[in-house]
Amino acid sequence: MTRTLVVIGHGMVGHRLVEALRERDVTGQWHVVVFAEESRPAYDRVALSSYVDSWNPDALALPPHDERVELRLGDPVREIDRERRVVRTASGVERSYDALVLATGSVPFVPPVPGRDLPGCHVYRTIEDLDGIRATVEAAHDPAKRPGRRAGMVLGGGLLGLEAANALRGMGISPHVVELGPRLMPLQVDEGGAGLLRRLVEKLDLTVHTGTSASSIERDGDRLIAKLSNGTELDLDVVVFSAGIRPRDELARAAGLAVGERGGVLVDDACRTSDEHVYAIGECANLGGMVYGLVAPGYSMAEVVADRLLGGAAVFPGADLSTKLKLLGVDVASFGDAHAKQEGALEVVVNDAVAGTYAKVVVSDDAKTLLGGILVGDASKYPVLRPLVGRAVPGDPVALIGPAGGVELSLPHDAQVCSCHAVTKQRIVDVVDSGDAVDVPSIKACTKAGTGCGSCVPMLKKLLAECGVEQSKALCEHFDHSRAELFEIVRSTGITTFSELISRHGRGRGCDLCKPAVASILASLENGHVLAGEQAALQDTNDHFLANIQRNGTYSVVPRIPGGEITPDKLIVIGEVARDFGLYTKITGGQRIDLFGATVDQLPRIWKRLVDAGFESGHAYGKALRTVKSCVGTTWCRYGVQDSVGLAVELELRYRGLRSPHKLKSAVSGCARECAEARGKDFGVIATENGWNLYVGGNGGFTPRHADLLASDVDTETLIKLIDRFLMFYIRTADRLQRTSAWIEAMEGGLDHLRAVIVDDSLGICADLEAAMAKHVDSYADEWRGVLEDPEKLARFTTFVNAPGTPDPTISFREERGQKVPVLLGIPEVAK
Repeated sequence: MTRTLVVIGHGMVGHRLVEALRERDVTGQWHVVVFAEESRPAYDRVALSSYVDSWNPDALALPPHDERVELRLGDPVREIDRERRVVRTASGVERSYDALVLATGSVPFVPPVPGRDLPGCHVYRTIEDLDGIRATVEAAHDPAKRPGRRAGMVLGGGLLGLEAANALRGMGISPHVVELGPRLMPLQVDEGGAGLLRRLVEKLDLTVHTGTSASSIERDGDRLIAKLSNGTELDLDVVVFSAGIRPRDELARAAGLAVGERGGVLVDDACRTSDEHVYAIGECANLGGMVYGLVAPGYSMAEVVADRLLGGAAVFPGADLSTKLKLLGVDVASFGDAHAKQEGALEVVVNDAVAGTYAKVVVSDDAKTLLGGILVGDASKYPVLRPLVGRAVPGDPVALIGPAGGVELSLPHDAQVCSCHAVTKQRIVDVVDSGDAVDVPSIKACTKAGTGCGSCVPMLKKLLAECGVEQSKALCEHFDHSRAELFEIVRSTGITTFSELISRHGRGRGCDLCKPAVASILASLENGHVLAGEQAALQDTNDHFLANIQRNGTYSVVPRIPGGEITPDKLIVIGEVARDFGLYTKITGGQRIDLFGATVDQLPRIWKRLVDAGFESGHAYGKALRTVKSCVGTTWCRYGVQDSVGLAVELELRYRGLRSPHKLKSAVSGCARECAEARGKDFGVIATENGWNLYVGGNGGFTPRHADLLASDVDTETLIKLIDRFLMFYIRTADRLQRTSAWIEAMEGGLDHLRAVIVDDSLGICADLEAAMAKHVDSYADEWRGVLEDPEKLARFTTFVNAPGTPDPTISFREERGQKVPVLLGIPEVAK
């Protein structure tokens, strides 16, 4: 006999319950009816901020249920008649049930701030909430009345508050984050981690106010004025409340079910309420005095109820409150007893302000058991450390989080790898050993590990290697070879086209992975102009037009300025070009001048003016050498010991146009004071009294890395030979889109092996590497000039093929600080 299960709510946890029951109920014991308040099916609310990237709700949708599930959208349940076991919906529909599950979730908590109901004030919970925020942002700003970047306030500096701030940034808003507590993310990170987090996010156009709250919000014409309790006033376009959640327990209260003192439907460890026929799961449930606001505990509750409905005896296993996420591009993770609340707990901290990382592990008073930890800036060790909570510390606690990589960690087989779906290492090993899983996608399909928050995916790769499964080096599905192998194939066979390479050594037609990679290989081997013949069809968007595409569809033009040295006459030309074409100008961190706002049809005319004045392409658009930055060295500086400008100019002209697996940056400092920041570059040079020190493998970005010293006190001739060898060895052997830092770290033997190859010539290939670089230097030709001299290539640079010279009507600008900047989100163009 088929029984009826009614589920109230279709969020992530309600969706998981239905899927878990459907997977287990092979005999069809239960007919499932779901009543949802929202008009759309369940979607990934954890990834809500990513909605701003595409404004496509389908990208967040969870997999649909099968035909055995009756899903009623936009018809919320208004009443539960427990005596008759019937629910009644807003539309008047009545359905009886044998079992009922409350999955009503939560609502955002809005503090009782005067003015909280004014237009322009929003909560941050649903797709519709984000649509409303977007509408406010689009409608509230008139650049003719108020030039400059718009501002918003997020009330709440926790996890959801920072997610909301990130969403506002994506809409062109400069957010103020207001947090009542003394630090950001007070539940997840400690004072040290929060301090670094604040420093990192404030570099991203975010202003943080801690230890204060909003005392009032007032309307001032078309503006919102927020007054903070510390006396600060904020002039705003939009306000977002993200100060916590409250369980949706009103249905349960009205039905006479027991609720917690601070809210939430009281349930036992089987997730059963005070009525044996009614269960509650997720954020509306109060289990053991706790209401859990994370999806992982909700998923665990869903699994328990699915088991119980089919006669099982599962109980709630306890909540894993670990979190790992990327907030505004910054890695943040916490796990276990992150705040060392256990009596006698010891904290071991590595705080590297230079690298922008903070790591802490909490251990027992005898330093033998791992209790928890916090990671900010670099959470790469989270997948290994989190499953070890409650287990023996494998060695020196400092080594677990030390910058040198510390001890090699191996998980015990009963350790939980995926907390979202409670998948252990043993389960993964079993499906790999059985042959059912041979790669990460098949592990996901077999076990669901990695299909939740995704933080365990790096560990899945490690476990495959531990099980002896050889990981494919294939560039993509069209080539079984790695990028380095394809480079050698092209070099040794003389193949000059993608079509010939794929016909002889691959399959199919290629894709967005292999085409640009092969284009880079062909360009590295000097096989013609980047837009010549078939090459043009292989390029990424930027290479396709020899310029960087910007957020409103226009392009930026970056002429080469070797070493940052430029004459007054050339400066005047750049100024005239920017003025005549109405371009935004910006001096970059690499000592160049960036000209923004050019349309496709303007690019050749801009290049013509620049080329005629002696400029050439700066390759800002390509995976190639970008800049060789320099200080003024002995030319002007009283501390300089070598001519850093002269060397920087020589190096930049030598390696200009050199195509590589990733972008290359360099710098030359004239003394140990390091004003050019050479140790943060792919290859950097620092002057000494006796010559030059060469550093390699540095980079900035999300995971900054200082370069390593490769050779010291070498003369200029030797230095250039070593750089020649280093760059050509990197170009030949690195993977696609692999920076020099990652290439060296992944290299067997690391820096020692690299030094043996290019300094000591242990492989006997240095002469060949030098010859390859000499060929590049001799055959260099400016790509901008190559377009200007070829009518066929010039024909590519038009916005509309059928109407050359017609401007793109979708592109418009507004004025900011005396220059034009892109109009976004439908904001009107500045008055002319």
